[in-house]
Amino acid sequence: MYKKAGNSSSNSLTNNQQPATSNQHPDSGFTLLEILIAIFIFAIIITTIFASYKSVFTGSETIDQGVKSYETGRNCLNRMIIDIEAIHVSLPPEYYPPDFNAPPDPYRIAGDIFNVHGTAFPRLRFTSLAHVSFGGKTEGGIAEIVYYIQTIEDGSYVLRRADSLYPYQPFEEKTANPVLCENVKSLTLKYYDREGTEYDLWDSDAEDFGYATPVAIGIKLELANDSDSLWFETMVSLPVCREKKE
Repeated sequence: MYKKAGNSSSNSLTNNQQPATSNQHPDSGFTLLEILIAIFIFAIIITTIFASYKSVFTGSETIDQGVKSYETGRNCLNRMIIDIEAIHVSLPPEYYPPDFNAPPDPYRIAGDIFNVHGTAFPRLRFTSLAHVSFGGKTEGGIAEIVYYIQTIEDGSYVLRRADSLYPYQPFEEKTANPVLCENVKSLTLKYYDREGTEYDLWDSDAEDFGYATPVAIGIKLELANDSDSLWFETMVSLPVCREKKE
């Protein structure tokens, strides 16, 4: 019996052909674990960036505050230098030592130390041609100037400058007097005689000082600046001084 060749070829071809298949898997998206890891990494990046910006802005604010404090201290010392360099002093023969119970010399230099809420601060009284007028006034003359420390509502110390023209009234601390400097931590005034001897106090009307004026005044100012301090220091020579009475 013979087999039909045509049928054999057809069957062989049919058996050898297979349907086309693919090794690629369909896109199934991100798993929950992958999403959580991505969120965690993103959070770390954002936190790092935020911390960097915060550090920059905090540093900028600190620098600005330091510059402001520096300007305040410098302006304060400049004002004191102007006042002292324009000092007015009574000289012989116009000056003579005051008698017992007589009024003091209106142009005297008096440096004392006072306790301000438990802290010792100096007070300086003198007369000067560097009067500062307020309220649009153009008054001039020899002014009595007093530097003194006072506390304000937040408990910090401020340096005030009293300025009044003749006739001079007994001195009283007033909150209306202009503030020369805020955030004062310490203030030191030193007085020097002709021999260079240093004193913490001075009274040009006192026999202990020979009725003389100092020849120079040293100023040392400390300002609070956050947790740190800013220091300012200078010495001002008096343009005119009265010698000791022998």
